[in-house]
Amino acid sequence: MNNIRLIPRLDIKGENLIKGIRLEGLRVIGDPQEFALKYYLEGADELLYMDIVASLYNRNNLGDIIQKAARNVFVPITVGGGIRKVEDARNLLRAGADKIAINTAAISDPELINRLARRFGSQCVVLSVEAKQAGEGKWECYTDNGRERSGKDVLAWVQEGLERGAGELLITSVDREGTRKGFDIPLVQAIDNLASIPVIVSGGMEAVSDLTEAVKGGADAVAMADILHYGRSDLATIRNLAMRDGVNVREL
Repeated sequence: MNNIRLIPRLDIKGENLIKGIRLEGLRVIGDPQEFALKYYLEGADELLYMDIVASLYNRNNLGDIIQKAARNVFVPITVGGGIRKVEDARNLLRAGADKIAINTAAISDPELINRLARRFGSQCVVLSVEAKQAGEGKWECYTDNGRERSGKDVLAWVQEGLERGAGELLITSVDREGTRKGFDIPLVQAIDNLASIPVIVSGGMEAVSDLTEAVKGGADAVAMADILHYGRSDLATIRNLAMRDGVNVREL
């Protein structure tokens, strides 16, 4: 069995690390470089950077931030937000990213998934899904950092993404994000039932018990922000408690 990955999530607006609740009410946390280095030194398995206003302004502004991070951080880096064409992805990969996460542009132009997978390989393409519950056992995809409805069913969209060549899934529960109410486990389980590729879950982690439940539900990795940014716990403690709970994480 592969190790469960612990992934700090860094949402970026301009030059600042920010945090919101349900992707709204954004609060400035600090310098993303300082937090990224801290998390790397604490043993992060990967880092996830999301430019949360990129789709609104039709660009990704993380090139410089990623370039600086790649000089000091030696774990895989995934970057998302505002990636609309192959050239956008190429620029971020050249800056130091290892994987590209796409959401809004992929929903507008699903063929983008195919083009990126053909050019860079499926292992480089992360389909980012912002999900809101739309009824019992149903979720709708949202775009533009959870601001806009797409009308797409999450499970149908994930299936299409798999067929088009996505190599990994990032599933963010907009309902749970920043609420400290735990992950949307029925959503995690529903995704796991149809996905044959790794699944990263994001949104709602209050405690290590939430991580454990997500892994039981089928998660291959857990992205976390609030619990780390506000110092409610640290990666070493989370890793040790997860191991105590029987979660297969990397030993440092």
